[in-house]
Amino acid sequence: MNLAFIPSPSTGVIELGPIPLRGYAFCIIIGVFVAVWFGNKRWVARGGKAGTVADIAVWAVPFGLVGGRLYHVITDYQLYFSDGENWVDAFKIWEGGLGIWGAIALGAVGAWIGCRRRGIPLPAWADALAPGIAFAQAIGRWGNWFNQELYGKPTDVPWALKISEGTNRVEGTYHPTFLYESLWCVGVALLVIWADRRFKLGHGRAFALYVAAYCAGRGWIEYMRVDEAHHVLGLRLNVWTAIVVFVLAVTYIVISARIRPGREEIVEPAAVDPAGDGEKAAPTDEAGTADEATETTEAAGDGADTAPEAQAPEADGTPQKADRS
Repeated sequence: MNLAFIPSPSTGVIELGPIPLRGYAFCIIIGVFVAVWFGNKRWVARGGKAGTVADIAVWAVPFGLVGGRLYHVITDYQLYFSDGENWVDAFKIWEGGLGIWGAIALGAVGAWIGCRRRGIPLPAWADALAPGIAFAQAIGRWGNWFNQELYGKPTDVPWALKISEGTNRVEGTYHPTFLYESLWCVGVALLVIWADRRFKLGHGRAFALYVAAYCAGRGWIEYMRVDEAHHVLGLRLNVWTAIVVFVLAVTYIVISARIRPGREEIVEPAAVDPAGDGEKAAPTDEAGTADEATETTEAAGDGADTAPEAQAPEADGTPQKADRS
């Protein structure tokens, strides 16, 4: 008998009058909020404008949710379109079922649209958001705990997950693969933050590192799961997906580092002073900063009357430039 285990909630829904509050949805929403908040901090630190990440997320998040659901429904179509199943359930996203592969792929399309509208390079935006996405995944995985789904093989380890009797599940203690992936995602986020500071990753390489690191963990975690899945050559489909995406991400890092080394100096042209000297415009949200800049400009204007005029042309007719050193 297993005396130590992680209990599962008796229900994943709290009824607040006529409004059902679902734990799965809360985890997704909190994860999105954390990703945007942390991505905004990184974007501003890179020289971008506050709020830009959220503006682009308005495009990326809906696309990502649709992509995640599509991937799940397509790869697990038997749950919705086989005999005895109701195809309408394919739209019940609150009951669980989001494929990260589809979410990232279609979410990138939405982000690309948002970046195009703002004149921002997508790779730079993705680099800023990468660790935040990993943190969001770590939070979102707890939605599987609320739904008692995506657990691993039976086990009696002290951190085993207690699963109750229910539809398509047998009571017992199992490996908490949701917890394994949640902790792995936190580690991936910290790895990307460290590597980005240490190696000044740019041009999408921070995002590619996130993808590669996540795939490395997803491969062995996926192998432990016991839920229904399609198999190819003896391996679950998601294991093959993780392997292929891992190879693509590592290849991108290597090739990108050779073709475009270093990091972007300007990630958002609108955040740079229009004078084109590469300096940011004087912030107006800090007390006194804008006023001091104005006073400096006025002082320069007052002194223009006393500035020496350009010297007359030399005897050979060549005009002599004023000294601007």
